[in-house]
Amino acid sequence: MKGAIFDLDGVIVDTAKYHFWAWRSLAEELGFVFTEEHNERLKGVSRSRSLDILLEIGGMEFSEAEKLAMADKKNRLYVEYISGLTESALLPGVKEYLNSLRARGVAIALGSASKNAVFILDKLNIAGLFDAVVDGNKVTLAKPDPEVFQTACKALGLQPGECVVFEDAEAGVAAGKAAGMLVVGIGKAEMLKEADLVVTGLHEL
Repeated sequence: MKGAIFDLDGVIVDTAKYHFWAWRSLAEELGFVFTEEHNERLKGVSRSRSLDILLEIGGMEFSEAEKLAMADKKNRLYVEYISGLTESALLPGVKEYLNSLRARGVAIALGSASKNAVFILDKLNIAGLFDAVVDGNKVTLAKPDPEVFQTACKALGLQPGECVVFEDAEAGVAAGKAAGMLVVGIGKAEMLKEADLVVTGLHEL
């Protein structure tokens, strides 16, 4: 491994609850209930696709302009929620593992659909540990498309076979494999069957 590419949500920090709260709030405003079970369908998916799924659940249709306004509103709510993030929100073992990779000379990148990735890394006080950040502002195709990991690999100046992806979502694992990389799944083995190795968190590494 010459390069390590990390997803953000569920691998480095758990901001999933804040996304859920923001989507739930939007659904309430539209007059329908959005549950945690529904929210599972949004994991690892881009903001615009997440909104489409949300509106499918509510059985509603809107124009592109209206949907853009809704996605912006959701993001404003989400940013309000995450503004209070501090280093204490890091998942167990994250900082230790990133530091150990740096000590071994492994290049580190972030590969996330989040458009708030830089803001979050700053809040967590770990932005300086990343050599490259590829987020939703730099790519257009959502996982399971491999674009985000391919772009991160290029940003590190490495070949796919030299990089390992760390992912907690099925779509992310599929994206890593499609990019020609080995994948470490973070979570439950039964959910991440395609991963080359599954651990419950970076603290295990």
